[in-house]
Amino acid sequence: MIKQRADSEDLMAKAARVQVRRVYDPPQPDDGQRVLVDRLWPRGLSKERARLDDWCKEIAPSTELRKWYGHDPDRYAEFARRYRAELGDAAGAAALANLRKLAGHGQLTLLTATKRSDISEAAVLADLLAKR
Repeated sequence: MIKQRADSEDLMAKAARVQVRRVYDPPQPDDGQRVLVDRLWPRGLSKERARLDDWCKEIAPSTELRKWYGHDPDRYAEFARRYRAELGDAAGAAALANLRKLAGHGQLTLLTATKRSDISEAAVLADLLAKR
């Protein structure tokens, strides 16, 4: 029972270390490491204003998947499934391992330029990072 509670607390602590925000929003004091996870640079945003610690474009969904999805909320579940499958290739797995490492060192904020970050690749990544 004690081991289960410790595992549960570890999972909750890890989940608290990963959050998703829009890259256009001003940086917050609790952001920790700020990592852009989009393949394309956000329109109209300077590097100074973005205040990124890293840009992990290797972890972004393929262009084909991104265009198919089009941020249609009705396609999110299928997008998330396909995106998780894409993350199984060598480049995706390495990029995900890097994000896990960053999350293990403290607060991690995954940034995206999408209007609805709750149905973005950043949300899928945050979910994956919280589970492991």
